[in-house]
Amino acid sequence: MPELVLDILKFIFIIVLYIFVGRAVRAVWAELKPATSGAPVARNPAPAARPKEGRAKKAPRKVAVIEGEKLKGKTFNLGDELIIGRADKCHIVMDDTYVSQVHARIFSRGDNYMVEDLGSTNGTYLNRRRITAPSELQRGDRVKIGKTVLEARR
Repeated sequence: MPELVLDILKFIFIIVLYIFVGRAVRAVWAELKPATSGAPVARNPAPAARPKEGRAKKAPRKVAVIEGEKLKGKTFNLGDELIIGRADKCHIVMDDTYVSQVHARIFSRGDNYMVEDLGSTNGTYLNRRRITAPSELQRGDRVKIGKTVLEARR
């Protein structure tokens, strides 16, 4: 092979390598950077899907894991705030590569509970719909985080 072709292939390889390393560093930085003090900016503030019923549902008191390898069957009481993620400081620690270090939170607002995505990479889903802003959580609602599904209960 001519020497010019080999030099071009070397440069292309180096460029691809730098792009790969740059994207890897960017992904790690996004996971490790501290959460902002304010709420994340909503890109699509559409309300979460709600089942159409004549009567209003009541606020939940617990969340139960109904799908997930290690946490299935566990129940967690809702207090003022419940942080969900892979980090040890979270109240619900999930060992799932699709879950961010600090992925989502469930918090009280008055007599109601809200679920909020904390800027995760793969998103938080309420009743099969991705949430982009804090959404009200009611009994029977399902929250999907990574491969785990939580159900709000009384």
